[in-house]
Amino acid sequence: MASETPARDTYTHGHHASVLRIHAWRTVENSAAYLAPHLQAGAAVLDVGSGPGTITLDLARRVRPGRVRGIDASAEVVAQATGLAESEGVRNVDFAVGDAYGIDAADGSYDVVHAHQVLQHLGRPVDALREFRRVLKPGGILAVRDVDYGGVIWSPASAGLTRWLELYHDVHEWNGGDPHAGRHLKRWAREAGFGEITASGTTWVFSSALEREWWGGSWAERATESQFAAHAIESGHSNPDELRSIAQAWRDWAADDDGWFLMPHGEILARA
Repeated sequence: MASETPARDTYTHGHHASVLRIHAWRTVENSAAYLAPHLQAGAAVLDVGSGPGTITLDLARRVRPGRVRGIDASAEVVAQATGLAESEGVRNVDFAVGDAYGIDAADGSYDVVHAHQVLQHLGRPVDALREFRRVLKPGGILAVRDVDYGGVIWSPASAGLTRWLELYHDVHEWNGGDPHAGRHLKRWAREAGFGEITASGTTWVFSSALEREWWGGSWAERATESQFAAHAIESGHSNPDELRSIAQAWRDWAADDDGWFLMPHGEILARA
């Protein structure tokens, strides 16, 4: 039997190297294309949950000479993102440790607030959105994108991956988040007081040999080495033997020439 639910807002994935490799792949093109047409030179942008900073740096390049700030709860990841900005010579960006519920900024500070794969991990997503609204200028743009694990599909059929998805839902909810966040973004934004909400959806698909090796290999490692594994065991939802079996299912999928995997995302643009 699973133990009692811990304090909410615990990040399910953690910051193991296998997780950060996936996060560092993200760019505006593959993760925020819906926002790209609305990025204007000179804009002030806040990137909430900026992680290793690849999307943040891409935002900064697109709004020069505007300024971009990335905030993340992990000091280690903030340091990594700062180093990446320095190594790539992106000067109109900075990173800081920050809290989605209490952003260190005055009212009306930003033209754009962006959050990618953040709300799914928060126990109070509407409260976070209200805080995003507070720091937006009147007429400013909110851009939010989150996966919806209720629509994840793959081929060929795999009992191991079916069990992985069941376990992922259990662990994510045990940590206080919502693995179906993508479908709720429009409602959450409306409840937070936003208007002019435009909702859309896009997918990630992993199918080529390199994509399968990268995605499946990452999850094989995450299944046994990342914070997800620790949470699965701590919560009582799984055990080391099962996690090793799930990791092998990911390796088997990655090695299959017919392997195909799709992750759907909800996304919204809204006005403050």
